[in-house]
Amino acid sequence: MSAIVPETKLKIRPAHLYELPALSDLCLRSKAYWKYDRAFIEACREELTITPENLNDDYIMVADDDGKHAGVIHLVLEGTTAELEKLFIDPNWIGKGVGRKLFQWAVETARAKGATLMNVVADPGAVPFYEKMGFKQFATFPSGSIPGRELPHMRLRLSAE
Repeated sequence: MSAIVPETKLKIRPAHLYELPALSDLCLRSKAYWKYDRAFIEACREELTITPENLNDDYIMVADDDGKHAGVIHLVLEGTTAELEKLFIDPNWIGKGVGRKLFQWAVETARAKGATLMNVVADPGAVPFYEKMGFKQFATFPSGSIPGRELPHMRLRLSAE
């Protein structure tokens, strides 16, 4: 059984420009956790790359364990809607509370900035995690990497309406 990450050990902090290649690689390693083949992962490379523009325009946060990248989150705020663009956990950290900690940061930030909804286009393997976090699927969304592939489009209400 996996241990939960101690609150005092893991820090959520902003990403730095020099870390973007390593964080993009973390996204690919995390995607590969779902047993996709190499060709599939390569097809996803562009979509899973975190760019300097993302860093300038959006929120890119790192779950940092004493200088090691445990996870990364990419949050975009558009009016009252928050888009969870990326939430990837290093495979060595999956099941240890890192995803939940990054997600909690995203919800707190989105609410503080006035968002009332959060959307995510989820990998099918990650749907159970998002359901545990309170998301409900409301549609499907075409994959940006694999033509013809449809992904679960999920939504979480951030305010009581």
